[in-house]
Amino acid sequence: MNPAPSSAPTTKRPERAQARGRWALRDYPALWWMVMAVGVALIHQWVPDATWLMVHLVLLGALTHSIFVWSTHFAQALLKTPEALDPRSRQSLRLALLFVGTALVMVGVPTAQWWLVVLGAVLVSAAVVWHGLMLWRRLRNALPGRFRITIRYYLVAAVSLPVGIAFGAALALGLSQTWHDRLLTAHMMTNLLAWVGLTVTGTLVTLWPTMLRTPMDPRAESLARQALPVLVAALVVVNSGALAGLRPVTVSGLVLYAAGLVWWGRALWAPARRRPPSEFATASVACALGWLSVGLVTTTVLVARGGVSDRVGLLASIFVVGFAAQVLPGALSYLMPTALGGGPSVVRAGQAVFNTLAALRLVIINVGLVVCLAPVPSLVRVVVSVLVLVALASFLPLMVRGIITSVRARRALAGGLPPIDRSARVDRPSSSLTLAQVVAGASAVLVAITVGVGLDPVAAGIGASTSAAPQDTSVVATGETTRVEVSAAGMTFTPDTVTVPLGNRLVIDLVNDDPSTTHDLAIAGQKTPRLGHGEHAEIVIDVVTGPLEGWCTIVGHRQSGMTFDVQTTGGTPAAGTDTGDDAGPGEAPADGTAGSSTGGSHTDHGSGPLLTDDPPPVILPVDPVLAPAPDATTHRITLTAQEVPLEVAPGLWQQRWTFNGQAPGPTLRGKVGDVFEITLVNDGTMGHSLDFHAGALAPDEPMRTIPPGESLVYRFTATRSGIWMYHCSTMPMSSHIAAGMTGAVIIDPPDLPEVDREFLLVQTEVYLDSVATSAEEATEVNADKIAAEQPDLVVFNGIANQYDEHVLEARVGERVRIWVLDSGPNRPSSFHVVGGQFDTVYQEGRWVLGCPDEEGDPTGGSQVLGLLPAQGGFVELEMPEAGHYPLVSHLMIDAERGAHGILRVTE
Repeated sequence: MNPAPSSAPTTKRPERAQARGRWALRDYPALWWMVMAVGVALIHQWVPDATWLMVHLVLLGALTHSIFVWSTHFAQALLKTPEALDPRSRQSLRLALLFVGTALVMVGVPTAQWWLVVLGAVLVSAAVVWHGLMLWRRLRNALPGRFRITIRYYLVAAVSLPVGIAFGAALALGLSQTWHDRLLTAHMMTNLLAWVGLTVTGTLVTLWPTMLRTPMDPRAESLARQALPVLVAALVVVNSGALAGLRPVTVSGLVLYAAGLVWWGRALWAPARRRPPSEFATASVACALGWLSVGLVTTTVLVARGGVSDRVGLLASIFVVGFAAQVLPGALSYLMPTALGGGPSVVRAGQAVFNTLAALRLVIINVGLVVCLAPVPSLVRVVVSVLVLVALASFLPLMVRGIITSVRARRALAGGLPPIDRSARVDRPSSSLTLAQVVAGASAVLVAITVGVGLDPVAAGIGASTSAAPQDTSVVATGETTRVEVSAAGMTFTPDTVTVPLGNRLVIDLVNDDPSTTHDLAIAGQKTPRLGHGEHAEIVIDVVTGPLEGWCTIVGHRQSGMTFDVQTTGGTPAAGTDTGDDAGPGEAPADGTAGSSTGGSHTDHGSGPLLTDDPPPVILPVDPVLAPAPDATTHRITLTAQEVPLEVAPGLWQQRWTFNGQAPGPTLRGKVGDVFEITLVNDGTMGHSLDFHAGALAPDEPMRTIPPGESLVYRFTATRSGIWMYHCSTMPMSSHIAAGMTGAVIIDPPDLPEVDREFLLVQTEVYLDSVATSAEEATEVNADKIAAEQPDLVVFNGIANQYDEHVLEARVGERVRIWVLDSGPNRPSSFHVVGGQFDTVYQEGRWVLGCPDEEGDPTGGSQVLGLLPAQGGFVELEMPEAGHYPLVSHLMIDAERGAHGILRVTE
């Protein structure tokens, strides 16, 4: 390290000789873990447990490795103990043990190989304990000196990580939701505030003024010594409160930790005032400390309000992106060139590389993160998050380039060539944080926001028609204004009626007071954007010429009673006054919204020319083949609520509400006793929720509706076998299910025999609002048709007649099992295989025919599997000869509507 004037201690060159130069196990694992984190972020939609993986690649991978390396480095620098106490060979073995253990955990969790997770956790814990013992040994063998308190911070941190790992391992035991929430809080706080937090605070006492190249605060050592017992006591209180389920105690511990952090932070203030951060390293660490404070406050508020389980994504963004992903690059930008050595000019050459576009990167990361945490449209968040990821990832090539530059400069200097930047004063750096880069960074974020808004203008309140309906000039404007404040909550406008004198100007100030979903208002040819919780919008009607009717345009909300009426007084309303609902047959209302037309179009009939004898090919058929249940006993799945256009029949499209962009949603499969942990992420434009019939639990919390941008965790233990429906339970539930938000959970009956072929068919209904022949024309579900029980299509696995083209395959004599779930929302099913007979029938958790544990009539058979909405089961059969066996619902009108497919049997 480069000494600061009258600040951090230095070591003698002979004691540091081995630490100079490249060292693979020291220099490369952190880079590897960061590269992996960036890679997972880029392909997270296709990676199991992607959020967990990204968090742990940064915290357990890159940051923990760096803590091992640099706490050892600082312990040696401060204590000046002999290298023989902990030689490089022993350190390398310890780092290798940590790397292998971390890798096993990273592989084991996404693949649900829990023996790998346990083995990896044991190896990591062993490496940490070994690391702590070596630090304690150094401390015991060191002569009295300053800043021994830093090593004590490291020792407490080393003790805490195995405890945090134990809390994390306990999360996989399938405990109740209550204990899961308690352990999750203890796990997060122990690892973040103890292992990472104490290491960072202990290090920055001396590293911060050294990075700033200015004397440290004379009180630094005493402030650090006074803060440590406060921080340790706070951590004990936090974990005690979390495990006992006492939120006030947990909050008190977090407040106490914040007080200790403030007391410690006084040592950093004087050096920063004397020489403010002017390079990437110091500015990045300063930003990280700011986000640590934000994270601590946010955690305190969340715990006080109920817990952190449902806001893990928010806390991960703050602690991982804001804090960890900035403190680590900031520290490495200073430490890597210093550790490589070579003299001031060589160190300066390496650090100059790390300062490349410093202000630009920092502004993009920090301003972009603020935007991503704000209630912005989902596509704005996606575009800005990609920009933030690019800015974070840019550190990786700079790190490689900085190492190469330092090594080349040192070799050049050793060879007698002119040193690089010999005239540069290492203790007097010029600022790399230029105003031009700050402006460029802010502009880049603004451009990203603009791109996101352009991709989805309606979600941002742009692009919807705001022109008023034509006004009748026979009503004279009075020049007076009536203003009304309207609250939207539940399925009600309050007030839902306003009386206005004819000719007045009407201003409606709409506020969404519903924390669970979005709302809007359409009236008199105008429409507000969809409003999130607490957002406002105005509609101005210049001259009220007669009574008006308005409504919330989100599908199903109007049908649930969410209407708003304008009544008039004084004089006679103008003839032909626009009520906002005068669209002709088959046409959209005047406000341009959909979802309320009920007649005139051929799509209003259950049958008709929607399905032709010569259909176009299905673009993206759904694979009906059912995969076997995985061996894991704990299943972690993320379901993302998305509103996307999908094909619902050959050549016909609808704007579907989906889980993970597919309708029906992903199929979950397991065994009795398995634990399912589902994270619901609402990436839509309205409130959504989850209801898993496969688990028995109080619905109040896990089944609540969450607004766009939020998430929740839904955990249940499968205690009974069968095929179970899951669905969005947000009202109107019929609309959410009919729009596609449903799927199947299969819990295998004990000792379920193996078969040759296994398929899954989920029957649902489709209610079209228009005939859309492309994704661009797709409109949302028609709630009026749902209420009238007039489906346009009845489908297997989301697309009418898709298995007439993409047939199911089997061979003569093979045993075929077909699972069937009727997800409705309204129509029953009578599943039948034309030309086949069922010798085994399993319905709603019971064997109707062919139970493997009972001897029944071997000549008995069945022809249909009858199911009401939300019921399911399976049938088994063997085909005696080759041919094409139709699969239908024997409610034949539904088979004609699209509940039809082919099982092709070959020799």
